[in-house]
Amino acid sequence: MSIQDLFKKIETARVPAGKPEYIVAGLGNPGREYAETRHNAGFMALDFIAAKLGVKTDRAKFDALCGNAGIGGKSVLLMKPQTYMNSSGIAVSAAADYYKIPPEHVVVLCDDITQAPGKLRIRRSGSAGGHNGLKSIIGMLDTDNFPRIRLGIGEKPSPEYDLAAWVTGKFSEADKKALTSRFDGVYHAVELILAGDFEKAMCLYNG
Repeated sequence: MSIQDLFKKIETARVPAGKPEYIVAGLGNPGREYAETRHNAGFMALDFIAAKLGVKTDRAKFDALCGNAGIGGKSVLLMKPQTYMNSSGIAVSAAADYYKIPPEHVVVLCDDITQAPGKLRIRRSGSAGGHNGLKSIIGMLDTDNFPRIRLGIGEKPSPEYDLAAWVTGKFSEADKKALTSRFDGVYHAVELILAGDFEKAMCLYNG
């Protein structure tokens, strides 16, 4: 990395003064028993982003673990709701209401069982698509007009397989590697979304 690139990285990651302009929320379930399970792909991606920025998400607020970061010169609240997946909207809406952040400035990272591990699906808005965390956020924000990055975790091995058991199960080593290999792309997609270049984010990283 050149000196110029290093200074650019430092400047980009610097937390601007004032209240957060954006929320980036990674979804999952709290507790050691759920760590790095399929349903916690959003937590895992957010942890990667926080580490990349040198930020700790250890401040308890809004029923979430939070940290303040700078991404592309924007002030961002990184958050991991601790309400369990099906009530994620309680934490996200509390933070959005407190900081007067509009829904279109709320970026959600979550798992997607309809996509293969490592595949990404970026959308500007839309229905929950059967995801209870997104359903909760849509209900609490009273709109589906917020961006989301869905991270593929793979389909159930058979139609009879219990869905809850699948999403709360651990990744195989191969599937975990496929997922985490895309986290740099997730971070860059978040940068592009915050910069208003949504079409480029979708073009580069969908699929």
